[in-house]
Amino acid sequence: MKILVTGGAGFMGSAFVRHVLANHPEDLIVNLDKLTYAGNLDNLKEVEKNDRYKFVKGDITDEPIVSKLAADQVDVIVNFAAETHVDRSILNPRDFIMTDIVGTYNLLEATKKYKIARYIQISTDEVFGSTPKKFIEESKFDPSSPYSASKAGADLLCSAYTKTYQLPIVVTHACNNYGPYHYPEKLIPLAITNLLENKKVPVYGDGKQVREWLYVDDHARAIDMLVRKEDVDSVYNIGTGEELANLDLVKRLLQLLNKDESYIEFVKDRPAHDQRYALDSSRLREVGFKPKIKLDDGLAKTVKWFQDSRWWWDKLKSGEYLEYYKKQYQSK
Repeated sequence: MKILVTGGAGFMGSAFVRHVLANHPEDLIVNLDKLTYAGNLDNLKEVEKNDRYKFVKGDITDEPIVSKLAADQVDVIVNFAAETHVDRSILNPRDFIMTDIVGTYNLLEATKKYKIARYIQISTDEVFGSTPKKFIEESKFDPSSPYSASKAGADLLCSAYTKTYQLPIVVTHACNNYGPYHYPEKLIPLAITNLLENKKVPVYGDGKQVREWLYVDDHARAIDMLVRKEDVDSVYNIGTGEELANLDLVKRLLQLLNKDESYIEFVKDRPAHDQRYALDSSRLREVGFKPKIKLDDGLAKTVKWFQDSRWWWDKLKSGEYLEYYKKQYQSK
């Protein structure tokens, strides 16, 4: 099988690339990534010399390059490419609209033109907005940020192309991923790396926002199953049922790193900050997927990886990244 992976140098995409190459010796991977700040070839050092892997620098909004790659005997397209950080979408929505919507359109057109056997759109639970109960796959979209709105728009395009052109499309809505190679602007890697540098951890508002957590290798396994399973539905939620308030999550990381609660710094809350995301993932369980990594074990593994991989994240917490966060985190 030949798989075109877009955004394969990012956090989730690189986990999928590593998983496929390690578990399917017959597969070929072509990785198309434009290498924005969050796309990092260091995430793929262990596979960069693999003769079944090819990296192409490029943008999914560039129709000619998407068409050229899709035309080259590709069996499956998995679209991880996205602008993903909510804070950044509030500051600069245009990049999100271009990548998440226009880029998805290009990939769907290529799927149609070259009769790709399956297209998988990697989406997020944030398209549903905040919830007091668990979302099912058919729950109404109610995005709260430019990021989640752009992802919802892309998901609706996928639904329309499925209905209009009968394309073999699967959309997945995953809860919050975490694990190795996580870019240190997100809560867990930011907290870990700050604590390793003996710095405080910024927590938005009162920290009572609740999120569901999924170890990134489990996410890769779920997507891989949907690539290969013959009879699949058009939409799947990918979750674990393990929910935790952000403040409680930070406290667990403090314990793992032997820090006290004086390292917590409450900062001004994000605009339109959703209170809770939670997914009903029973549909995916019914077709055979079950997460392997429990949250406590995954957090310990993630802390250990960041402790052992300072070479990877140290350079990311300088320059553009550092200046961005100096502007964003203001104490209450």
